[in-house]
Amino acid sequence: MSYPPSFKYLTDVHCHPTDSEITDEEMNKLPLRVVAMSSRVSDQPLVADMASKWPDKVVPCFGYHPWFTHAISLEDPAPSKTEHYASLFLPNTSSQDAMANADFTRLLPSLVDPVPLSQIISSIREHFEKFPKAMLGEVGLDRAFRIPFTPFGSNRDSDADPEPHPRLSPFHVPIEHQLAILEAQIDLAVECRRNVSMHSVKAQAASVDMLKKLEKKYGKEKWCSISLDFHSCGLSAEMWGDIQKAHPNIFLSLSTAINLRSSGHVALINTASPERILVESDYPTITACAPRTWNMLEVVAEIRGWRIEQTEEEVLDASHDNAQGGEGMGAVRRLMLNWELFVNGGHKPFPVKDSGKVRKRNKFPHEEKDWAEDDDTMGTVVYGSQG
Repeated sequence: MSYPPSFKYLTDVHCHPTDSEITDEEMNKLPLRVVAMSSRVSDQPLVADMASKWPDKVVPCFGYHPWFTHAISLEDPAPSKTEHYASLFLPNTSSQDAMANADFTRLLPSLVDPVPLSQIISSIREHFEKFPKAMLGEVGLDRAFRIPFTPFGSNRDSDADPEPHPRLSPFHVPIEHQLAILEAQIDLAVECRRNVSMHSVKAQAASVDMLKKLEKKYGKEKWCSISLDFHSCGLSAEMWGDIQKAHPNIFLSLSTAINLRSSGHVALINTASPERILVESDYPTITACAPRTWNMLEVVAEIRGWRIEQTEEEVLDASHDNAQGGEGMGAVRRLMLNWELFVNGGHKPFPVKDSGKVRKRNKFPHEEKDWAEDDDTMGTVVYGSQG
């Protein structure tokens, strides 16, 4: 597939290219910048290696996805493997009694020994020190995910053929555990002033409450020093409208892989402020990043009525920036400037309006709507594919 010269100004803001093999030829042909996520212990060094080899084309992200938070202990030193997982999956059961649970005893051998959260944070910090432009990601919350009986990961984790539809256990990672790990990672991001790529599935209320908590914890100015992107955003248009009114540092990105599963993306794109929209592939192969990001750009442009520039000169032409309230700007230029705004951070906090009356601020509808299905099987794992 050929792309116009304007394509070089786009950024795929969320992808998982290290889930597959990457060749020099593929990277040399890559026509855009990619923001490469890590999710678990095994892919942190892969992302680091990719960023070291192709620094002009790769923005590395380091962090731990909610699907892998069960392997992280809040205690240091971590308790025994049985004690740790029993406390998460069977909280009202002793370790000894947990071994009488058939599902637990079937699952336990496939689980890794828990790692203290303090060790996880230290490892992310080391990557941040090595890569000054690195982000935190992929991190987040997921109420739908269940632990599979068969260990899963990227195709690079094993020479064995992956089970096409691994069975899921009945066990979820408690949202409180996920929140503790997420907050610790964001604490580090704020401290180091690093932006965040956020996963949120069936966790709208918890995500919104977290944003409010973090703003209060850090203070508006410090909180707004970083940017946070809800990737493959599955929030309702109503929820998103409330978020963008409350938080100037929150963005959304969309992918064809996830967002086009539902017609809800149309209302979401129309509701979003034009300067808050980003695009992504959310894909595990480097060769798919360009076509899927371009396709998502086309979708956004069609819905918003934005023209798509073909030449570099059109993208760099600022004469239309203020036309039609900003809607006259071309799609590529808009997304280029949005990415710059996201990267730079340092957002100006919204002023607190005082009408002289007691008013409820940031009142969000606490509904847990999402597009992801929660069934008994999993297809081929694509990290982030559940939102």
